[in-house]
Amino acid sequence: MAIYTEEEARAIMEKALRFSTADTCEINLSGSESGNIRYARNSVSTSGHRSNQTLVVQSSYGKKSGTATIDEFDDVSLEKVVKRAEELAKLSPENPEFMEPLEQQTYDTAINYVEATANIAPEYRATVANDSIQPAIANDVTAAGFLDDSYGFSAMLNSKGLFAYNKYSNVDFTVTMRSNDGTGSGWVSRDYNDINKFDASEASKTAIDKAVLSKEAKAIEPGKYTVILEPAAAENLISNLGRAIDARTADEGRSFMSKEGGGTKIGEKIVDERVNLWSDPLNPEVPTGTWNGAGQALKKTSWIENGVVKNLAYSRYWAAQKGVDPIPYPDNLIMGGGDASLEDLIKSTKKGILVTRLWYIRTVDPQTLLYTGLTRDGTFYIENGQIKYPVKNFRFNESPIIMLNNLETLGKQVRINGNLIPYMKIRDFTFTSLSDAV
Repeated sequence: MAIYTEEEARAIMEKALRFSTADTCEINLSGSESGNIRYARNSVSTSGHRSNQTLVVQSSYGKKSGTATIDEFDDVSLEKVVKRAEELAKLSPENPEFMEPLEQQTYDTAINYVEATANIAPEYRATVANDSIQPAIANDVTAAGFLDDSYGFSAMLNSKGLFAYNKYSNVDFTVTMRSNDGTGSGWVSRDYNDINKFDASEASKTAIDKAVLSKEAKAIEPGKYTVILEPAAAENLISNLGRAIDARTADEGRSFMSKEGGGTKIGEKIVDERVNLWSDPLNPEVPTGTWNGAGQALKKTSWIENGVVKNLAYSRYWAAQKGVDPIPYPDNLIMGGGDASLEDLIKSTKKGILVTRLWYIRTVDPQTLLYTGLTRDGTFYIENGQIKYPVKNFRFNESPIIMLNNLETLGKQVRINGNLIPYMKIRDFTFTSLSDAV
């Protein structure tokens, strides 16, 4: 059995803790059940189920720590893993940044578990594949997709009296549709905590339509264009911006959030005043757990407000060094949007490019957050408010900071990769060269 109730998890960890003789001891217990189905060339290739459970013990003597892991929870095994962690701790060098475990914290009740997702059966996964493959065949398109659903729990107990527990559920779906003449490609991604929000037929149709529409793409000159970024494309760059909100790298002069001459950009306006970026574990569209791996409570936190940097994430160690309260790193990112649909954005565009997604993104300059990468799976030229024809993919060089200063319109928010990101219309987006890849 991989999934334990709160009471069962606590009982196992308390039993393990009784074997501890270290100065401090922290125990993490987790388990998950997951199923999947994969298909390619319009045929199911694999289907499976996974069941995992793991107990991790970290024992510490002063600033010396050791960690050991086990997946058997009888008394002999629990004592063995605790003693092994203690043996390793005694052999380890001191960690100058060691922080003692937290005492009991107050956590909000998480909302990221949905029973219906936990009850997904193999028959449902087969239906999803069929709802993707059959319309692909009917449209002279080849489908390759993957559905992965999971549910599980995480629990923490330490010698300072802290106990935390959370259950979660999740479903991830991606599918690529290729036209059978090899010239068109469409793609879509969906992820939810609640399977009831997922429509495999709708998702597959979106990818099929793009595959058909993107056939025989034309080459146009690279340069600066007005672009409409679908949320899957925008999320890549917004997530990279999110990774720059670390206080330590900013204080040490190693990130975009570092201020020239010392200090950080907290309080500075860095992007368009319409940009608001925050995290919230209780957002009903993108809920997460309400505590992190250090046992810290996760709360709604504003990172950028009206274009101004409001907070940076402080680890417990770095917060202690700076004499401030720690601010945990976010488990999700939410960017405020508007009311415009994708169709509205297209209709309002005289000349521009519609981008389905970006991939193979690499850092060019961390100090300016400049990135390079490629468009993929459906890139289209817009003229006078209509999609005129598909275009060959581009390589881009762009920074999310420059991009969010060139913001024209924010559209509706969409969940993508556990984040909530709007459609965006951006002017002067930089494409540097063409790519022959479909």
